Order: sequence, then structure tokens, then C-alpha cells
Amino acid sequence: MAEWFAQTFAWMAWTWQTGLFFSALFCTLVVMTVLAVNHPEVERTGVLRIATTRGDRLFLSLLSAAIIHILWIAVLGASSLWGATLFSLVWAFGVFRYV
Repeated sequence: MAEWFAQTFAWMAWTWQTGLFFSALFCTLVVMTVLAVNHPEVERTGVLRIATTRGDRLFLSLLSAAIIHILWIAVLGASSLWGATLFSLVWAFGVFRYV
């Protein structure tokens, strides 16, 4: 069974960084679910003038982070992705605060 699993998913290049990313994403979804159950939120309107919830803002933040990283790699190369990550975190803070 373990050999089949290793052969089937070998193309995915699982590293500890990939595992950390998916673990963080899973933990984020768990926290968002717990918040939604324990503290329901009313939709609010921000600078985009559309009603958004926490989940909407999380989706916008994750999508923006992907785009920021792709553009960062296209313009500056993949040598210093920490800058893109820091920029994405600042961007996500702004999305959660003002959108």
C-alpha cells in the first residue's frame, strides 16, 4: 500500500514546505469554520462596495496571494519569494480590514 501511494503521488514533489503550506491552509479553514459557528458575521460593505463575509475576504486574500506570487516570479524571479509572501500578508491584512 505504501509503495503504491509513493508511486502514485511521486509526481507531486511533496516537500516539508508543501506539507506546511497545506497544513496552514487546513488550520485556517478550521479556524474560519469555528469562527463562523461561534460568532456568525453579518455581511459588511467595504471599499469595493460589495457585501462580503469573512470567507469572501479569505478567498480574495488567497487568490490575491497566488497572483502576487506568480507576478513576483515573472518579474523578479524565484530567488526571493519571501518578499512576495510578506507583501501577500500585508495585502491580506488590508483586504480583511477594508474590503
